[in-house]
Amino acid sequence: MTSPLHVHRYGPDGPARILLVHGLTGHGRRWASLADDHLAEFPIVAPDLLGHGRSSWDAPWTIEANVAALAGLLDAEGGAPVVVVGHSFGGAVALNLAAARPDLIDGLVLLDPAVGLDGGWMREIADDMYGSPDYTDREEARQEKVNGSWAEVDAGEVERELDEHLVELPNGRVGWRLEIPAMLSYWSELTRPVPVPRDGTRTTLVRATRTSPPYASDELIESLRAGLGSDFALLEWDCDHMVPLAKPAETAALIRDHAS
Repeated sequence: MTSPLHVHRYGPDGPARILLVHGLTGHGRRWASLADDHLAEFPIVAPDLLGHGRSSWDAPWTIEANVAALAGLLDAEGGAPVVVVGHSFGGAVALNLAAARPDLIDGLVLLDPAVGLDGGWMREIADDMYGSPDYTDREEARQEKVNGSWAEVDAGEVERELDEHLVELPNGRVGWRLEIPAMLSYWSELTRPVPVPRDGTRTTLVRATRTSPPYASDELIESLRAGLGSDFALLEWDCDHMVPLAKPAETAALIRDHAS
């Protein structure tokens, strides 16, 4: 069966050692500089999640659908356990993948994971996207990035994001390469509790300290600490939400520690 995922591959040929899972409204090319410049020795897969980028935009738009697609991808890679790195919504997907298919997981790196978030907050974000889903031009899209959580991201990385992910729309405006109804569904998915991985799953969570309110809640952290014990580690980094783009060298060092 044809995979619904468009997969970006980095590093040498061979079965994947690392799976990189982007956040909501993102895409797998967002990991390119991190993979090419800092983790070039590892075979890496970084798919566009469902409803994003060049992957299928067909419903259902759920965490479970993404977990099934990612499990299928890893099974096709040979089924050897991998280190799964999840940013934001990708952290929620990674945790659910670990719960559903622990045989595929050699460790988790959760970068400011968005899990179990407040329903009112998610409604506000979804309402904003529904009311203003696109932009007049490239410059308006750029300004939204650099005046928000991308403020710390290198300017060249912002331009690569615009080149890859911003497309012309039939209405003459521009928008991100994604399915808006899927995004609205996914904001709701972020309110769901996420199961704790099994004992023995080495898990490191990075909390971005400049994000307020935090995406990585105290409740999530305490649940992981209680369920995983010494297999869980918390790191607090002085950055905003776009952790892997704001701190690529530090992120790569953390991933390498898990994968080596």
